[in-house]
Amino acid sequence: MRKILLGIAITSALFTSCSSDDDNFNENPQVEAPLTYKFMRDGESTVNFNGQTTRIKMAMEFRSALKDNTKSAADLHGMFAHVEGDNDFSDADLNASGKNIRSKVAASKEYFSANTTVSNQIKGLLDTWIEDQATTVFPNWETIATAGTAGQLQQAGGGTVRYVNGKGLELDQAIAKTLIGGLMTDQMLNHYLSTSVLDEASNIQNNDAGLVEEGKSYTTMEHKWDEAYGYLYGNEDEPSVPVLGADSFLNTYLKQVDLDPDFEGTASAVYDALKLGRAAIVAKNYEVRDAQVAIIRENISKVPAVRAVYYLQAGKSKMAAEDMASAFHALSEAYGFINSLQFTREPNSSEPYFSHDEVTAFMDTLMEGQGFWEVTPETLDAMSETIAAKFGFTVAEAAN
Repeated sequence: MRKILLGIAITSALFTSCSSDDDNFNENPQVEAPLTYKFMRDGESTVNFNGQTTRIKMAMEFRSALKDNTKSAADLHGMFAHVEGDNDFSDADLNASGKNIRSKVAASKEYFSANTTVSNQIKGLLDTWIEDQATTVFPNWETIATAGTAGQLQQAGGGTVRYVNGKGLELDQAIAKTLIGGLMTDQMLNHYLSTSVLDEASNIQNNDAGLVEEGKSYTTMEHKWDEAYGYLYGNEDEPSVPVLGADSFLNTYLKQVDLDPDFEGTASAVYDALKLGRAAIVAKNYEVRDAQVAIIRENISKVPAVRAVYYLQAGKSKMAAEDMASAFHALSEAYGFINSLQFTREPNSSEPYFSHDEVTAFMDTLMEGQGFWEVTPETLDAMSETIAAKFGFTVAEAAN
């Protein structure tokens, strides 16, 4: 991750009170972010996001299982909606956990607490894809896929074999990329970084008083912020100094966006804002904290948007080259990233960049008729332009 250890002295200074009056200074105390995401109280770390690490590890195993044709539908559903004590994973600690993936998909307080109908629709779609992977794609593992028939396609030049449903969709890719939005992004932007969670009940008063949770080293507000951090960096070897590429989800695709020169600096903007926002909580400066939330929402929301356009354009190019396996692979990734757009968050807003209905319309368009077998370059271009325009970048910038 480039520039990840840039100093933040200038940024911090922007939020330092210019008044020498003690009362004014106390209302807007100086915020100094550490060079790395490390926070201590009485010699003990106050950072904890074990639950997020657990769910990322579950999602990693689940993603691999989606490409294992020896797995049954029950096996896959068990990994997605794990019940404590069930032997769903190779990791005994994951099996012993009471956490699972499904319960946190489309489950943010600000987007779905009052919209359980849409939440259930999103979970139900994932359930259907899981079932179809096990009962339609796996039985046709050795069949050559054609329009309307699930099976395998090999990329040009003896490349990777891809396994698709009758419409050319790689269901494992659709599921994995949907989790980037429906689990990681939604929980991060619309739950743990929301004021309704950070400031819930007596969180502000307790944080102001330095009152920690019983038996813990952190205040509730500190912990909620850390849980947001965990959905991005929870699988890193050293999460306080992330290098990215540490999982197959938001962490890795933030890296991919940042590697594009047109979006260079996105990763450091997120990391710096997470550090400064956490430091602001310690300093009891909620104005600075909330300013960082806006930065994080804007930059994290770019990830599914940039990658959706990237893969739509990659799919179009591979179709022109008549490499249908590569084209369908790219379009399947785009399809999942498009589904993730409904979990983005416009800065200083309560709305995503694209609504559930708008995202559903995109997805329906891609699956019309025979799906990817029939989709046109014009459709892919029009969709790319619509997404790029909404986020303020160009198709050419994202297609690099």
